[in-house]
Amino acid sequence: METLAVVLQKPEHLVLDRLELSPPGAEDVVVDVAWSGVSTGTERLLWSGDMPAFPGMGYPLVPGYESVGWVTEAGSRSGARVGEFVFVPGARCFGDVRGLFGGAAARLVVAGERVIALDAGLGERGVLMALAATAHHAIVDGIPDLVVGHGVLGRLVARLALILGATAPTVWERSPLRSQGGEGYAVVNPDDDPRQDYARICDVSGDHSLLDSLIGRLAPGGEITLAGFYSQPLSFAFPPAFIREARIRVAAEWRDGDLAAVSDLVRSGRLSLEGLITHREAAAQAEPAYRTAFNDSSCLKMVLDWRHCQ
Repeated sequence: METLAVVLQKPEHLVLDRLELSPPGAEDVVVDVAWSGVSTGTERLLWSGDMPAFPGMGYPLVPGYESVGWVTEAGSRSGARVGEFVFVPGARCFGDVRGLFGGAAARLVVAGERVIALDAGLGERGVLMALAATAHHAIVDGIPDLVVGHGVLGRLVARLALILGATAPTVWERSPLRSQGGEGYAVVNPDDDPRQDYARICDVSGDHSLLDSLIGRLAPGGEITLAGFYSQPLSFAFPPAFIREARIRVAAEWRDGDLAAVSDLVRSGRLSLEGLITHREAAAQAEPAYRTAFNDSSCLKMVLDWRHCQ
């Protein structure tokens, strides 16, 4: 069994290629992918070659961890059934080609326990489940009153903060293009925000140079959650952090409980995934689509359509 897949052969050199798939076992499912998302965080670093040392890192690789599609084969111990519409958080089924994270392909073989059944009515919006779960993981132990960055992850953090918290957060964004689209919360330029008593700040910007300025906006005993992905070392001046007894926390990738929680919120209608996908391309146009995702500031989320590439 073969698939057409996005392959990063080396930094800034992406092709569509036919790859042999690992044969599915009794615990596996075969998923025909309908849509996959392009991550402007981790995948940008894979594209540029700036990804820090990471388990499984190396080229060539198949990127992507935001895929949705239909189960076409289900092993007897997979726990899934043929015809289900599912979210797939990546796969490792391409033989000698690394799956990091392995979701950008027309067909995938993956353990049934890794897929999450979704309402088929979500369609392409299902690719956002990974970012929604990441946002949930970042704030579930402490709702922020300031979110730094108004890309897709920042918007989801703000939406979840509204659902899970008592008051609306403030969101910082410098780009006029990205300052639009706040739903129930204020989006401001940090230069226009005089406040210096935030109890919890969630940074999703990925900007390694912000830590000192964020510490300066904390209330005593305040906490900063680093929820972006940072390719450069982070540092901070000690005295301001000492004076405030600041806490700094790192939020890693989501856990199964986060994915289940946001699935319930989406299913119930409490968490909206509307207005977050701005660009779409046929998978055959993957190379220019990735360049647009990484270089066009108007692109919040790029989605590849695989439905005619099986």
